[in-house]
Amino acid sequence: MKIAIIKLGAKGDVVRTLSILPALKEKYPESEVTWITKKNISDLLTNHPQIKKVLEIPLEIDESFDLLYNFDIDDEATFLASKIKAEKKYGFHSEEGFVKAFNIGAEYYLNTVFDDELKKNNKKTYEGMMLELAELPYKDFKSQLYLNESQKEYGLNFLKNNKLEGKKIIGIHMGAGPRWPSKAWAPKKINEFIKKVKQEEFEVILFGGPNEIEAHRKLKEKMLEEGLEIYFNKPDNSNLEFASLINICDIIVCSDSFALHVALSLNKATIALFFCTSPSEVEGHGLLKKISSPKLYDFFPEKMDQFSEELINSISVEEVVGQVMALNKKC
Repeated sequence: MKIAIIKLGAKGDVVRTLSILPALKEKYPESEVTWITKKNISDLLTNHPQIKKVLEIPLEIDESFDLLYNFDIDDEATFLASKIKAEKKYGFHSEEGFVKAFNIGAEYYLNTVFDDELKKNNKKTYEGMMLELAELPYKDFKSQLYLNESQKEYGLNFLKNNKLEGKKIIGIHMGAGPRWPSKAWAPKKINEFIKKVKQEEFEVILFGGPNEIEAHRKLKEKMLEEGLEIYFNKPDNSNLEFASLINICDIIVCSDSFALHVALSLNKATIALFFCTSPSEVEGHGLLKKISSPKLYDFFPEKMDQFSEELINSISVEEVVGQVMALNKKC
C-alpha cells in the first residue's frame, strides 16, 4: 500500500498533522508513506519512523499511489492533488478556481474555513477534523517529533554553555505574524511574567524568529536594567535547532503558534494563551493548559486579523504564573 500525503504549511499545522500517521499505520500496517511538503519544514519530518520518504515542492512526480490525502486548500496543494495519480483521493482539489472536497469526510473542515458561524461554534479539534477528512476512526492519536542524539546535542550544549544544567527552565514563545497581529501577549505582560517566574528560581529562554529581533533587544535591555538575566534562541535557528531548545525546557508558555505544536509533539508541559484563535481546535493530549482571553469571542473569527491593545492585555500575569506553579508541582 503506497500512500501520499500533501501538507505544505503552515509549519505548526504540518507538525500537528503528523497525528494522522499512527491512524494510517493502524489501518494499513504495511503501508509506505510519502510526505510532500515545503523545504522550510521538511527537516522536521525526516526522522519520523512512519514516513518512508519526504519530498519538497516544487517537484515533478510520476509515481502512482494507492491513496492520496491532501490536507491543504491552497493553490499549490490542490494543483498537486489533482495532478498526482492515485486510486483513491481524500481531501481537497480545485475545480474552476474553487476549492472542492474529494470526499464527504473533507467537507466539514472545508466549511469551517469559509463559514464564520460554523468556525465559531466548532468544538472538533484539528486532529479530529483531519481524521474525519481521511475517513479514519477517531482516537486520540498524537503528533510526534523525533530528534536523534546529534540533534538533541544542540540543546544540551546550550545548557552547558550557559551554565543552565540542572536548573528549572521556562521557554517563552509569543510569536504573532502579520496575519493575526493580536495572537501574542502584550510585551509589558511578558516583562512582568518573566520577573515573577525569576523570583520562583526559574531560568527563562525567550524564543523568537527574525520578526522578534527588535522586541527581544528591548526586552533584554529592560531586564538588564533590573539586574535580571534571560536567554534567547538565535532568530535564524533551523527548525531542528528550535526543537532541540524546546526539548531542554521544563515548561513552555506560548501563543497559538509553531512552538505550541513542537512542544506538544515533544511531550512538554505547555501553557498556551489564546487571544483570537480557537482553543477548541487544539488537542492537548494531557500536556496542555489552555488560557483563553475573556475577550476572545469578541474577535474570533470575524476580527482575527485586527490588532487590539485591549485584547493582547486581557490575560493576567497572575493567572499564567499560577498555572506555571501548578505544573511545576507535577514535574
